[in-house]
Amino acid sequence: MRSQFVKRVLDSIPGKKTFGLYRFLPAFFILGAALEFSMINWKVNNQVNFYNTYKKRRAEEIAKIIHNAQNQSISSSH
Repeated sequence: MRSQFVKRVLDSIPGKKTFGLYRFLPAFFILGAALEFSMINWKVNNQVNFYNTYKKRRAEEIAKIIHNAQNQSISSSH
């Protein structure tokens, strides 16, 4: 019963004969764009969003790599 309902809803979307499963691609593209937009523009507690967190973590990783490289060059010169 439930699978028949889902099948009926999916079959009601036009383009099945021409595009097959690819007819859903624009919907997923729009959902992906909406997710990306929300990750960029929505902030938690008006302070933090996904990209701020990512950039901060990446900067810490790069600083750690540089620090380790400097320590290795100092210890190898002694």
